[in-house]
Order: sequence, then C-alpha cells, then structure tokens
Amino acid sequence: MDLNNDPSPWRKRFLLFVAAVCCLSIAGGIFESTFNNFLIETFNITAKERGALEFPRELPGFLVAVFAGALFFLTDTRMAALAALVTALGFLGLAARGEAYSFMLLAMVVQSAGAHLFMPLQSSIALSLAGGNRAGTLMGRIGGYSTLAVIGGCGIVWLGMQYLHLDYPIIFGLATISATCAAVLLFKIQPASSSATDRRRPRFVWRRAYSLYYVLCILFGARKQVFLTFGPLVLITVFGQPASSIAKLIIVASVLGIAFKPALGWMIDRLGERFVLMADAFMLIGVCLGYGFGRNILPAPYALFLAYGCFVMDMLLFAMDMARAVYLDKIAQKRDDVAPTLTLGVSIDHTVSMSIPALGGLVWVVYGYQWVFAGAAGVALVTLVAASLIRVPQNRVSI
Repeated sequence: MDLNNDPSPWRKRFLLFVAAVCCLSIAGGIFESTFNNFLIETFNITAKERGALEFPRELPGFLVAVFAGALFFLTDTRMAALAALVTALGFLGLAARGEAYSFMLLAMVVQSAGAHLFMPLQSSIALSLAGGNRAGTLMGRIGGYSTLAVIGGCGIVWLGMQYLHLDYPIIFGLATISATCAAVLLFKIQPASSSATDRRRPRFVWRRAYSLYYVLCILFGARKQVFLTFGPLVLITVFGQPASSIAKLIIVASVLGIAFKPALGWMIDRLGERFVLMADAFMLIGVCLGYGFGRNILPAPYALFLAYGCFVMDMLLFAMDMARAVYLDKIAQKRDDVAPTLTLGVSIDHTVSMSIPALGGLVWVVYGYQWVFAGAAGVALVTLVAASLIRVPQNRVSI
C-alpha cells in the first residue's frame, strides 16, 4: 500500500504502529548499548559468566510460544501492547534495583519476556498491514524508521554518559519511559474487524510444509546469540572499549541502516528471499573470520578498526531476518498460520540460543575467543546451504 494515498483508518493504524515500534527501538538502543558494560562494571563478570547469564535471559524466548498460546484470546495489537508494558517493567526494575544481582536477574528476565513476545508480533502486524506482494518493501520502511529511533536511543547513551555523566539507573529509567509510551500507542490502535492484525490467533501451529523455515530459525538462533553475546564482549574485554564507544558504533550502524533496510526490503521483493538469505550467510562468514582472527593478522590499530567494521556489518546483517518472515508469509497455507508460526520460530531459535552462550563462554575460556567465531563461521556455512534450498511457488504471493 502507498502510505500517502491510503484511507485514513489504515494510515492512522500504520502511523501508530510505526510510532510504537520507534519508541521500543529507542528503549532497545539504550539497553543494548549499555547492558554489557553495566554487567562488567557493576558485577565484574567474566566471559564464562556472561555466557551463562544468557540462559535465563533467553529462556523467555524459548517459552514465547507458550506465552502467546496462553494469550490467544488477545488480538495481535493488544498482545503487542502488553509485551511493551512488560518490557517497560523490566527496565524499571533495572533502574530501581539493578545493582543487586538477584534483582537484576529478575528484571532482566521480565524485560526479555516482553521483548521476545513483541518480536514475532512486530513482523506479524507489519505483514498484515502490507498485504499484496510488497511485504518486504513495507517491512523495510518500518525497519528504516526503527533504525532511526535506535540512533536516538544510542545518542541518549552517548551524550548522557559521556557529557552529562548520567548513571545507569537514570539511563534505564529513560528506557522505561520510552517503552511505556510504546505500550500506550499500541493500546490506541483501534481494532479493524477485517484485519488479520486484530483477529484472535490459533494457539499453536506446526506444519511439515514449514520445515525449512524451522531449520532457518534454528540456524539463526545459533548465529544471533554468538554475536549478541560475544561480539560486544570482544570489543569490551579484548579491545577495552567503553559503553560510549559501543553506543557510537550502534549509531553508525543505525545511520547506515536507515538506507540499508528499505533497500533490503526492495531487494527481497525483487530478488527473492533465497538470494537475500544466501548473501547474508556468505557475508557473515567474512564477519566471523574478521572478529575471530583480525587481531592475529593485523597490527593493533587496524585490528580494532576491523572489529568495529565487523560489529557494524553484523548489525546491518541482522536486518536480513525480515527475509525469513516474508518467506513464511509466501508459503503460509493460511493467513492465520503466520503469527503463531512466527512466534514458534522465536521459540525454536531459542532452543539453540539458550545453550550457545554457555558453550561459547567455555570455548572462550579454554581455547580462546577466536574459536567461538570459527564455530559461528561454520554455522554460517550451513545456513548458506539451507538458504539455497528455498523455493517459493511462482503463483503464490503474500496471503
């Protein structure tokens, strides 16, 4: 649909949804650019301990299909509003009592539960708003707006911590406010009875026809967690970078993402999900090798710049995940399959991502961080093979 020519109700729903996504992206930019430094500075945790901490953090992702099934009586937009509110409660806990390890752990799990519940709902609502065969284009546009908001969140961290000397409780408090605004905006989206966005969902969907999608979810879970956990850890512990530097890198990646994500959406619609996901896997192999072995082959200043480049490139490549959602949308046998299957996909990828950090932390301690990324390169190679198997019926478009 063309936003500039759409009927007023659709336009209002679209704008409210985009505004909510942007508010959560601001909160996410604040959180992701500070949390690793917060853990290290507050609790002095090691790489092995950081890896082990990912198990409780990612457990809500594994259980997200259960959460969504229990909330089947809610529409997608109402469930998304609840997810944003839970996310805000987690940030509030970090702001209030984050210096106490047990309370930090509880708040982290609560925030994670809200964030993981929102992940598939964002894709489901966007696909429902798109309709037709331009799902990639619309998701790319929303991704561009979201990325611009991430810049705002990282800018808050950069300016607030480096120049205003704000502490972590205030930073997490700002994330709380932003996530709460997202919940309010989502609650304001008026139901439209004809929209899949506002129909109650089936509790659970598992179909053999979606097997390749499930495999891609497993591989994404392994790839994702290596970089979310150990990418920043390389910059922080190996290269000694502070929170403000991580925030700056996220800003750089986000600025590039403003143009990259809409272009990626266009590529998905024009070149297909198979091409995009294969390109993602191929480039990811290079990122893995750069992260893991750049310091062994380059002098210190250049190795740091290469690590910066790998961090930025990896953040951009995360946007390739929208190709999986569009692929599912095209092969879905029924429209009502999309939201619960996306939710199940999150649970599936977390069956892997819960164990990868602990294993990676052990490998880091015993063999060195280089071999964590060597293993990730192997996962990327398997992803390349799996993506090459994608086939979409020529006569099918998004439902």
